[in-house]
Amino acid sequence: MVESLDKNKKPDPVSFTEAFIYWLKLGFISFGGPAGQISMMHQELVEKRRWISEHRFLHALNYTMVLPGPEAQQLATYIGWLMHGVWGGIIAGVLFVLPSLFILSGLTWVYLSFGDLPAVAGILYGIKPAVTAIVVFAAYRIGSRALNNNVLRAMAALAFVAIFVFDIPFPYILIGAGIIGYLGSRFAPEKFVAGGHHGESGKSYGLAIIDDDTPVPEHARFKWSKFISYLAIGLFIGLGAMALLFNAYGWDGTLTQMGWFFTKAALVTFGGAYAVLPYVYQGGVEQYGWLTGTQMIDGLALGETTPGPLIMVVAFVGYVGGWTKEVFGPDMLVLAGIAGASVATLFTFLPSFLFILLGGPAVEATRHDVGFTAPLTGITAAVVGVILNLAMFFAYHVLWPQGFAAGIGAGFEWFAALIGLAAFIALFRYKMGIVTVIAISAVIGLGYSFIV
Repeated sequence: MVESLDKNKKPDPVSFTEAFIYWLKLGFISFGGPAGQISMMHQELVEKRRWISEHRFLHALNYTMVLPGPEAQQLATYIGWLMHGVWGGIIAGVLFVLPSLFILSGLTWVYLSFGDLPAVAGILYGIKPAVTAIVVFAAYRIGSRALNNNVLRAMAALAFVAIFVFDIPFPYILIGAGIIGYLGSRFAPEKFVAGGHHGESGKSYGLAIIDDDTPVPEHARFKWSKFISYLAIGLFIGLGAMALLFNAYGWDGTLTQMGWFFTKAALVTFGGAYAVLPYVYQGGVEQYGWLTGTQMIDGLALGETTPGPLIMVVAFVGYVGGWTKEVFGPDMLVLAGIAGASVATLFTFLPSFLFILLGGPAVEATRHDVGFTAPLTGITAAVVGVILNLAMFFAYHVLWPQGFAAGIGAGFEWFAALIGLAAFIALFRYKMGIVTVIAISAVIGLGYSFIV
């Protein structure tokens, strides 16, 4: 039993096979979004198994929190890399994603094939307002830890106005916030210190395999030869895949454009999964027309109910886009959907592996540097405002599905509003889990569909 380990004795080294089994298990049970997944890893790896100390775990988490992309998946990759080198990191990161890709692809096929059935429509009717409440709660949760002074709160407000009122593209907002953060580190550095939510806690659960004073392993030390070789391999995979798509479908081909778009999404979406959604919406719905706004909300609903990183909603977008654009013709829609989901997943997650393998050695060798983190702190503040805009978008489409054509009051979905309000109270007041909230909302929506 794990609980019987002597806290004054360092646990036995973990074999690659044992780590493989744990990461595979995590890929199938990692519900609850980024916060739930990080909490799950902390409980298992820090408190129970003691593979890594609290201090080293939080130091890795602080790094992944300021990277673009999915922080929970990057944290798993980082810990896997720290313990077993490059292949340890690759296995941890891939197994965190792969089960979700298979499950979400299957659910998307069901959604596209049978989504018009009354029972399925009723379930989605209940889930969508719950998802809206989850996004609002995510903005609150991120804001409560990131906006610890009025300067950062003002940046969040400005970001909201920029995207909601002036429709300024998401990357420009991030660039502006990063510049403000950099200037702030020079003139008011105390205003741009990262929030203490993930700071040092001083807790100890006993000696760990990778403890506070454990030397950096040889494979985690910075070497230019490793840096250049990893970068070259990563570029070869990414550019090679793009070259194959370009050769087969041309630059304007749907799959080629997906590869290019999701590469950009992976590089500019600071702030985790909820931050990527506005950018994916702007591109997938407005720019490329791969899916509709309603389908985007449905995709997030499915993403919330499956294990793995929430950013896997990109697989839904890719699947629907491949299906809608009939990239292989009208008789091969399923294969087209699988191809779209696979392309979206590859190009979204490839940069995450590079961030860890290239940046990990520097993180292990350095500690908190305000000059480095201040621009990222500013970006995180802006992300809060962008997520609030996303919540407004979801609320509009869920509560007024026909728009304002019939009037604000005439087309209002009052029962959906009640479900959303109840879901937010359950999350905020009663700390109920996301999966539980969605499951209850789905049952309510299904029951309501039989009444009306």
